[in-house]
Amino acid sequence: MANARSKIFAASVATGLVKRPLAVLVALTLMGGSASFAAEETLVVDASADVPQESAWGPAPTIAAKHSATGTKTDTPIEKNPQSISVVTQQEMEMHGVTSVKGAFNYAPGVLTNNRGSSDVIDALSIRGFSETNTNQYLDGLKLQGDNYSEFAIDPYFLERAELLRGPVSVLYGKSNPGGVVAMVSKRPTVEPLREVQFRMGSDNLFATGFDFSDSLDDNGVYSYRLTGLARSQDAQQELNKEKRYTIAPSFSWRPDNQTRFDLITLFQNEPETGYYGWLPRQGTVVPIVDANGNEHKLPTNFDEGGSGNKISRNTKMVGYNFEHGFNDTWTVRQNLRYADLHTDYRSLYGDGLDPATNYIQRGAAFSKEHLTTFAVDTQAQAKFATGDVSHTWLAGVDYQRTRNDIDAQFGSASPINALNPDHSDNSWSPYANPYNYLNRQEQTGLYTQDQMEWNRWVLTLGGRYDFAKTSANDRAGNTTVEKHDQAFTWRGGVNYLFDNGVAPYFSYSESFLPTSGTTAAGEPFDASRAKQYEAGVKYVPKDRPLTVTGAVYQLTKTKNLVADPNNTVWSIQGGEIRSRGFELEAKAALNANVNMTASYTYNDAEYTHDTQLKGRTPVQAPKQMASLWADYTFNETALSGLTLGAGVRYTGESKGLYRDLAVNGDKRNENFKVASYTTVDAAVKYDLTRFGLPGSSVGVNINNLFDREYVASCYREHACYWGADRQIVGTATFRF
Repeated sequence: MANARSKIFAASVATGLVKRPLAVLVALTLMGGSASFAAEETLVVDASADVPQESAWGPAPTIAAKHSATGTKTDTPIEKNPQSISVVTQQEMEMHGVTSVKGAFNYAPGVLTNNRGSSDVIDALSIRGFSETNTNQYLDGLKLQGDNYSEFAIDPYFLERAELLRGPVSVLYGKSNPGGVVAMVSKRPTVEPLREVQFRMGSDNLFATGFDFSDSLDDNGVYSYRLTGLARSQDAQQELNKEKRYTIAPSFSWRPDNQTRFDLITLFQNEPETGYYGWLPRQGTVVPIVDANGNEHKLPTNFDEGGSGNKISRNTKMVGYNFEHGFNDTWTVRQNLRYADLHTDYRSLYGDGLDPATNYIQRGAAFSKEHLTTFAVDTQAQAKFATGDVSHTWLAGVDYQRTRNDIDAQFGSASPINALNPDHSDNSWSPYANPYNYLNRQEQTGLYTQDQMEWNRWVLTLGGRYDFAKTSANDRAGNTTVEKHDQAFTWRGGVNYLFDNGVAPYFSYSESFLPTSGTTAAGEPFDASRAKQYEAGVKYVPKDRPLTVTGAVYQLTKTKNLVADPNNTVWSIQGGEIRSRGFELEAKAALNANVNMTASYTYNDAEYTHDTQLKGRTPVQAPKQMASLWADYTFNETALSGLTLGAGVRYTGESKGLYRDLAVNGDKRNENFKVASYTTVDAAVKYDLTRFGLPGSSVGVNINNLFDREYVASCYREHACYWGADRQIVGTATFRF
């Protein structure tokens, strides 16, 4: 008997007789699909099948999600969005067994997920060649604003989907990283009963238990709830480090009619230990360490340069809501609001480069207790109307966010550690003269409008936004305050043309801005950096097949970048420029009731086009080429019915790191150093327990880095390189009842 997956596939195709268009065959051939179909072949499905209705704020029936709100703030079909976007559904995250949001994008184009190697302390990414200093994440439409060592981390078990919008998008969100944004959608209450318990065991003493319960509280489905929880403990790859996370997320929904919905969403998370967050030198990772006898050594992949007292802990509380009400067929209002409270205790002795004369790793010290609070609200009005033959989806809104981070920190130098014979018991350190006692504030108010206009086959998207941003840093020790005000107008324009067969070519222009902290040697504050992007591409999203294909070419330029002051290299001036251009291809498909496939390819050429020291060089953590391919096969109607086998391969091309000293004329340090390319293989086995009377239940095993490839994931600087994750084997048992 066919399992639930085949039923979903049949329902998502269409009702009745569906002809497979020739374009589907072309797309499948490009993706390497093994199935062959005759152009005139038809597929008969049950006319009574319930076709799943996808929402941009909810689950998708297959891995090929066709709606998103990240790029427009409205429920928009993928083919009508004038920028490149990847949607990773909960189904895909479960198949890959991901344990972090950044890991959800391992098979997406244009993004390096290994910025910090095996560390999952924060979900920092490098998107289209632009690395993040702080994460650029949004949850339920509102930014998770971090500061200093305070960063939010959401477990993917609590998400319906995770989305990656590539390129500048300040027109919707205000200040943001030019490479793109990550948007997450929380699990929400359901009116149908959901009862799930999950158990996980695996490498590095992984033990985890999760549960997910949801149901209507009344016969009419007006009131419903969801309660999701997770407890996880694991040894980090690096010795002396552990990861512990305890999270519970109660939510409540009120739906008095089809036009009104109010979702109260909360999350409470305690992380006594978040794992390893250190730096390893180039010597011992990228190149060997040479001892006094001329022997070469590599640091083991579990090497920890820190002290036995290192620990980063976090405690997170979030309370918010999403509200939507439709007055009629024309007008809809929405409001998203959240208050978040984050306590961080950061205690670390960290590597600061290797002394080749002694083979000791120099170390710094950072101890910081921080209390961050953030409040964000976004109020929108949407109108759907027509002017002649042109239909409009018009959006106007105002959003406001305020962040306050109280920092009590002390920095200093620590005793060095022998790279070849480490002694982690030596935790001695000397503090610098002045403590770092700051109160940092960030505030932003944005006014925006957008019109999505459709005429015949054309879709024109125009949007503009004006932002007022304010940052301040109050030095409590010195009793001084530095305050910076920025104002910026950004806009975006895009046009799509929709063919009947699902092919949709598009072109867009978009902008972003990002406030820059600090001053020049003369004490002048810096302007906000700016970015602009031109993107052209084609999307293939047929209405009768669970398939999405996107190909995009782009040129992205960031200006007003900080560069070294040629008259005083201790200080910086503005005037730098980084240009990133390239090509991306992504395909996601439920090829039939048995086969899922994802494929991606990235070519990215990033370069400092204007810089006093780095001109002509490639930015760090920006590999020129990346590629991935995943396929899984589910057996139906055979003795192996319910068994799923999956495998994937990920390739990351050569990237660059930066030597510490760039000012030595004639020395090799005027060049970047290379970080070698690497390829890893993943595999999965899953068994559906439906035939044993447990519909929706399953057991499975995921193996990441199947062949235990040893590789350096990336390097930020000469003293900051990161080993990639070792082979990880995780068994998962999920029971629904």
